[in-house]
Amino acid sequence: MIAEQKVKELENSAVELTITVKQEALAQSYTKVLQKYMKTLQLPGFRKGKAPASVLEQKFGTGMREEGVYSTIDEAVQEALKTVEDKYKPLPYSQPSLVDEENISTAIDTDLQFAVTYDILPLFELPAYTDLEVEVPQVEITEETITKEIDKLREQNALVVEKSRPVEHGDIVTLDYVELDAEGNEVAGTDRKDFVFTVGSGTNFYKIDEDLVGMSKDETKTIEKTFPEDHEYSEYAGKTVTLKILVKQVKVREVPALDDEFAQDVSEKYDTVADLVSATREKLANGLESHLKETKLNAVVNKILEQVTIPVPRSMIDIEVDSSWRRFVSQSGMPESQVLKFLEFQGQTKDDFTANWREGAERNIRVQLIMEKIKDKEAFSVEAAELDAEVAAQLPETADEETKAYYRTMIEDEMKFRKAGDFLIEKNIMKEGSVVSYEAFMADHHH
Repeated sequence: MIAEQKVKELENSAVELTITVKQEALAQSYTKVLQKYMKTLQLPGFRKGKAPASVLEQKFGTGMREEGVYSTIDEAVQEALKTVEDKYKPLPYSQPSLVDEENISTAIDTDLQFAVTYDILPLFELPAYTDLEVEVPQVEITEETITKEIDKLREQNALVVEKSRPVEHGDIVTLDYVELDAEGNEVAGTDRKDFVFTVGSGTNFYKIDEDLVGMSKDETKTIEKTFPEDHEYSEYAGKTVTLKILVKQVKVREVPALDDEFAQDVSEKYDTVADLVSATREKLANGLESHLKETKLNAVVNKILEQVTIPVPRSMIDIEVDSSWRRFVSQSGMPESQVLKFLEFQGQTKDDFTANWREGAERNIRVQLIMEKIKDKEAFSVEAAELDAEVAAQLPETADEETKAYYRTMIEDEMKFRKAGDFLIEKNIMKEGSVVSYEAFMADHHH
């Protein structure tokens, strides 16, 4: 059917496949179409299926030729893609599309030449990926870092307890207050019952923090307050008011002391403060180690990417962005239609919103492709026992063997990727960069 086919590489990992179809194939296809209609069409003056070919051709020739040509094109594309070199096979989600479709000839008396374009997996040579030099920050966990971490725990375990001594800064007080007029009568609408705030925070209208210091529970006090000339509420600007305050309750936030009892409260695994401190140090060190590993791998991968151009096809980026979009929608907890409505309110379409994801998606794909190539070239293998253990750990509930087998290959692939990562960290040179605090490193990492 196909007289010849040739492939031309276009930019961004697309190709153009030109196919020439023999005239006989077109003629045969046309005959098939003609026979189909001769059997099924009913024309006035003829019994069903009895209209002569010449009448049909006169009436429907153009349409039938077109149908014949397009079905030939479909078959020829399928056939050509079976025989095309592996590296030129289309990506599973890239549909071949006809080039210059409106100018395709529907003549059936000569050979037909046409072309289709589609995306392929990017073709590139792996650059050097070992013995590269990268710089990695030196991160130290100081005693101060450990203390901060333990202080956070203490804050989380603080108790608010009532106290009998007079008010101090930092106490949580509950009070009633009301404005009094010149005669000492309460001014309607100015009273507030059970107002709670922390002394020293300034979160109250009359700014009475200092006036409360030294007062005790159940004590009443009348004070005068003069408001500044530039006060935000003009009716109070420059005015002096008399305020009657009743302290109803004084509480204090008690942060537990750092002692063995506190360590035991945090976990039955600890007996002493020393246990808590060493466990905290270990927890921080583990977190640091996994982030450092990521940082090292990232640095190596960036170095590799600098040395190679990988033209990523548009369809691959579309798929990656689309899966990020689906994740985003499911995390929003709203149906997609609602998320789209919400964007519309902000004058945005899904494409506008996801546009700045494309760059990250493209980098992810490049990294995947590089890792995939290294993984194949180094032929990492996973021990059966190692794989069994990982499958059991990841799928503890799954009994169905078929499901297990399906995930098993995915998990094995994941493990090989991890091996590729470890390999890259091991086979490249890690130079010590500048010293960075644990806090700064972890904060930077999370962004």
